[in-house]
Amino acid sequence: MSGFVAQSNLNILRCLNLTPLQFHVDNLSSAHVYVRLRDGESWDSIPEELLVDCAQLTKANSIEGNKKDNITIIYTPWSNLMKDGSMAAGQVSFHNHKLVKKVFVAERENAIVNRLNKTKVEKFPDLRAEKEEYAKVQRWEERKVREGKKNKEKQEKKEREQMKWQKDHAYDDMFSEENLEASNNQDRDANFEDDFM
Repeated sequence: MSGFVAQSNLNILRCLNLTPLQFHVDNLSSAHVYVRLRDGESWDSIPEELLVDCAQLTKANSIEGNKKDNITIIYTPWSNLMKDGSMAAGQVSFHNHKLVKKVFVAERENAIVNRLNKTKVEKFPDLRAEKEEYAKVQRWEERKVREGKKNKEKQEKKEREQMKWQKDHAYDDMFSEENLEASNNQDRDANFEDDFM
């Protein structure tokens, strides 16, 4: 996903969820390229091939960067992007500069750019609706986890109470009338000690 102009970058920035990465040519004006990660994927361990493809695509979408060699592409998670009212359209900063990684691009590789352009599909998704749906799914999954944790705690509490009851009542049967009669020596035969030999 890429923004064509600064305003579309701003709209994308407002409506994306927390999973994408943003690629941008460092210190040059360029369209931002966004990559959505699959669930469970980490932004700092994306495959090298994908990193090269994104860097080449970002370079190709930059008017200045496309003409220059030896440029640096920076990328960071969407959640690290910071935008305030004093910034120009398309300009962003970062909450944490340590979360910004760099990729060096020596020169444009036409084979990669051409391959990517052949698969290019222009879509105009409703990013706000996608973000809301994503948030809804996340809330549902979090609720499932909370309910599972609550049920587990409830089961553990029940087991602890049962163990406590068993401990408190372990000797209840010991002093029952039936057990007392069985262990009473008064009603035994006079030769009951003969059984021991």
